[in-house]
Amino acid sequence: MTVHFVGAGPGAADLLTLRAVALLNAADVCVYAGTYIDSEVLGHCPDGADLVDTQDLDLDQIIARIVDAHAAGREVVRLCSGDPSIYSALHEMARRLDAHGVPWDVTPGVPAYAAAAALLGAELTVPEVAQSVVLTRTQARSTAMPAGEDLSRFAATGATLALHLAITRTRVLAAELAESYGPDCPVAVVANASQPSEVVLRGTLGDIADRVESAGLRQAAVILVGRAVAPDVRGAESYLYDPARDRSAKRR
Repeated sequence: MTVHFVGAGPGAADLLTLRAVALLNAADVCVYAGTYIDSEVLGHCPDGADLVDTQDLDLDQIIARIVDAHAAGREVVRLCSGDPSIYSALHEMARRLDAHGVPWDVTPGVPAYAAAAALLGAELTVPEVAQSVVLTRTQARSTAMPAGEDLSRFAATGATLALHLAITRTRVLAAELAESYGPDCPVAVVANASQPSEVVLRGTLGDIADRVESAGLRQAAVILVGRAVAPDVRGAESYLYDPARDRSAKRR
């Protein structure tokens, strides 16, 4: 028996991978965060599966439920919103499972920033506009950021920023980022991407805070900042598909 960390994607039940659905179909126990995972995603679980909502449990309580289920010979799925590779507490949980001798594996999911970009119809890496994407967050009532990961340093690169867990600080962040990007820099805020309650706000660093506050957004939102986010962005043509590119050389 194995404990499976499974990316639940941005919310829509049909945006899970085939592997994720198969694991949910076979789960005896599904451990999930009720704040982010809805009933349609849980609908992939079989009748009779134990559904454990973790929003009121601390990490050690969550691990205790998983370890007990594993010891009873039950197949366990731990659903992570978006993709387990970012902001999922995978590291902490896996370390504890290793200490208990419990095997585990990871199935990726559609990350929130990718779902947001899809909803916008945006490519975050437009040639000669932005070729890097920085996935980051800010620190308020959360774990401190490591030294050197200041938002201003990331902003100085001009890369497209994908800010997670930051929606309640939009006004402060917009003012800070405007120092590098300029107040006219395009911004898109996407909340609950792929869900019936999804919200899309477009603006600039100069006015996006007003739009966010008017919409009453407080959680489950991604803030995308950068010139590539503009709906009318015009970049260069990709060299990969340039008709002038020499395609005669054989690939090695």
